[in-house]
Amino acid sequence: MNQIKKLLGLVWMALGPVSAYLLIRIAWQEISAKPVWDTWIQWGIFVGVFLPIAAGMVLFGYYAWKEEYNED
Repeated sequence: MNQIKKLLGLVWMALGPVSAYLLIRIAWQEISAKPVWDTWIQWGIFVGVFLPIAAGMVLFGYYAWKEEYNED
């Protein structure tokens, strides 16, 4: 079970930056398609809320990779 946790730590560490990149890319495309203040505010809030979540995913994966969650 501990090896699964360690392996999934790598998945979490990879998933954080990938999902943040995809969110920013989609936000840029949406803002470019309809450049009004409503769109800027909406996507600014989405990105502002999600980036700390993505950072937390990376941090959680790091701790799982370093086996901080093992039950000894």
